[in-house]
Amino acid sequence: MEKVQSRSECVISNVLEILGDKWTLLVIRDLFFFNKHEFKEFLASPESIATNVLTDRLKRLLQNEIIAEIPHPQTRTRKLYYLTEKGKDLLPILGSMAQWGAKYLPDLEAMQPLYERLRTEPKKVRQEIHAQLNKWEKEHLKC
Repeated sequence: MEKVQSRSECVISNVLEILGDKWTLLVIRDLFFFNKHEFKEFLASPESIATNVLTDRLKRLLQNEIIAEIPHPQTRTRKLYYLTEKGKDLLPILGSMAQWGAKYLPDLEAMQPLYERLRTEPKKVRQEIHAQLNKWEKEHLKC
């Protein structure tokens, strides 16, 4: 897949070219926090992403090597998506966004358990997320 040419020398601008929209970060969120790996699972997220938008974001994440794909073990016409090491390195960014939300968007009731855990045991939360990702990879990737 062809890499996107940078339009700026600014690192923030270049990161935003890859990650700078709601849908891209929600796909990454679903991979980290909700163990989603299939196209239909991403579509089922409560934010209701459109199929053409999801297709575009998955393609962008694949091109930038943030995610990778493998054929679905049950049907070769479907794919399973997973975070690469480059993608896994985004966890602190999502964690920081959640911590910011805990401070400035505290009325989001569904987020309170995550906010509390990130406040009191951030290292343990990161370890659990990485353990979940590693378990999935051992089950699905023939490494």
